Amino acid sequence: MDEAIARYPKDHRRSAAMPLLHLWQEHFGFISDEGVQWIAAKLELQPINILELVTFYPLFRQELAGKTHIRVCRTLSCAMAGGYQLMEKLCASTGIKRRGHTDGMHNPISVSADGNYSIEFVECLASCGTAPVCMIGEELHENVNQDSAPDLRRNQTTNIKHQTSPHRLEHRLIFKNIGRDDWKIDIDTYLRDGGYEQLRKAITMSRLEIVNEVKTSGLRGRGGAGFPCGVKWGFIKPDEKKPVYLICNADESEPGTFKDRYIIHEDPHQLLEGILISCFALNARTAYIYIRGEFPEGAKILERAIEEAREHHFLGKNILGSGFDVEVYIHRGGGAYICGEETGLIESLEGKRGYPRIKPPYFPAVLGLYMCPTIVNNVETLCHVKHIIAMGGAQYARLGRQNNTGTRIVCVSGDVQQPGYFEIEVGAVTMGQLIHEMAGGLKPGRKLKAVIPGGSSAKVLRADERFKLKQRQPDGSTIEREMSIDDIPMDFDSLTAAGSMAGSGGVIVLDDSRDMVWTLNNINEFYAHESCGQCTPCREGSLWMKKITDRMLLGGGVTEDPKTLKTIGDNIAGRTICAFGEACAWPTQSFVEKFREEFAERAKKPLPPPLPPEYTPGELIKEEKIAIAPLAHDPGWEKAGAAGTI
Repeated sequence: MDEAIARYPKDHRRSAAMPLLHLWQEHFGFISDEGVQWIAAKLELQPINILELVTFYPLFRQELAGKTHIRVCRTLSCAMAGGYQLMEKLCASTGIKRRGHTDGMHNPISVSADGNYSIEFVECLASCGTAPVCMIGEELHENVNQDSAPDLRRNQTTNIKHQTSPHRLEHRLIFKNIGRDDWKIDIDTYLRDGGYEQLRKAITMSRLEIVNEVKTSGLRGRGGAGFPCGVKWGFIKPDEKKPVYLICNADESEPGTFKDRYIIHEDPHQLLEGILISCFALNARTAYIYIRGEFPEGAKILERAIEEAREHHFLGKNILGSGFDVEVYIHRGGGAYICGEETGLIESLEGKRGYPRIKPPYFPAVLGLYMCPTIVNNVETLCHVKHIIAMGGAQYARLGRQNNTGTRIVCVSGDVQQPGYFEIEVGAVTMGQLIHEMAGGLKPGRKLKAVIPGGSSAKVLRADERFKLKQRQPDGSTIEREMSIDDIPMDFDSLTAAGSMAGSGGVIVLDDSRDMVWTLNNINEFYAHESCGQCTPCREGSLWMKKITDRMLLGGGVTEDPKTLKTIGDNIAGRTICAFGEACAWPTQSFVEKFREEFAERAKKPLPPPLPPEYTPGELIKEEKIAIAPLAHDPGWEKAGAAGTI
């Protein structure tokens, strides 16, 4: 614990709260009241400062779990692959009667009578291409067959088949070492392959030269927003007097996205080299890798990589004799999707709930970690920095398309025969090529119904839609062309023009067997669970959308439900501190609009009483029509406010 505390500035000991909570829970199995009191005293905080973390972050628990604890993923790709059926089989094999939805949004863990097993549903485990997945203890099990449930609870490792050779349409930079038979993750293997040569080159360049190379490359952030990386770096003043921090956002939590897991697990030194080059360019003496709590093995791998790099003088004091000092630390999250938002992440790293900050004034490059200038980049973005230094910004910019340069990793899951990850030149591959060639096409006998192109928060695209997109010609002119979903280039601007977004690169494919009300309900449950609760429209609206689609699935949908769903979404988007409002509203807005017939089919009953969905009497589901009593009329209300009237 003392070692963990030492990773943060002395006047910001609160940042060590989450690391200490992780250590306490790993040792004792849960966070007791005694633990809350002890950690608060250790960090010179009030107990409420620690308790608020325990109750906010889903990975912390206040009850003892079973000797073997099982987490089953319930988000969309896993649910489509049989995640709910897997949960039923695991409960049956362990004798657990699982607590249902009526016990609250954050369904507590369910423990077997003998205390040997416990189980819970969790949100995305970032392995959507190998769905369904679950974690037993700290070990991830992929491609889990429901019939293997008895073996799973004995914690026998399943056989996992990973991709090896690249597809002919791929152009691998970041993933060039992923799946190689001759590849190991130790530093010696990395050095033999030319590792850290780009760091050696970078420290001979001026900081301005490095920033300009990144600007010239046209690299856009790969985390979701697609903001130009070099422009973001340029916000840091060259003569900045305050400490500058770099944060690697490794909190990959967007359902449908699973690229970071492979980079961290199979090529950690590539990420570390990108971080160190970026630190040198920004004059950042401290970097934190905020890694999601569901990656315990990934955190250990990165810790080992950091120590190996320190032994070779790539980090620490006077790296490679350059006179530059830099430290890199791992900070584990607590299972909160909202911490993928950069200011929510900063709040979390400071030892608080992950409540996003208002921008302006809290732009991280101006007022970030500890109110100091801070750059937040995601894992894939920082890996690209290494390759930009190797190739030069101009050469890198020749990959992809104008304003959509370089390569990016897209993750395909759902109803395809060969789900997985693919690194492509941005815009060089169409949606049709990605689905039908690279991912093996739809399952036998099925037709494409819809695609979510950028993670679950992206607006859905119907397979039979026609899109009008402007395309740049070789002479620099642009023409407008009508195209099908198969013809859409997989780049930032084309997907935006089609009415969705490239987002985090998580492509979820839906075939004609899928119920769109069920699909939206699964997505709604994710966002209702993950809302931080800071903004009323999001906190209340996300839960209402879930409850309404719950009711529709149970057979209690009323005629106004589709309209109500869209109205709720419209009243969330644009009215929240961070983009989570849009993330939870866009799926509802797009699904209801594009699949009206399916939502209308589930919404045939007359209006219920004017009550929230969870208070709607069960009769609404069982009966075609229920009696509605008019509100009592009290003439006294009409006089309210008149002089002398109470």
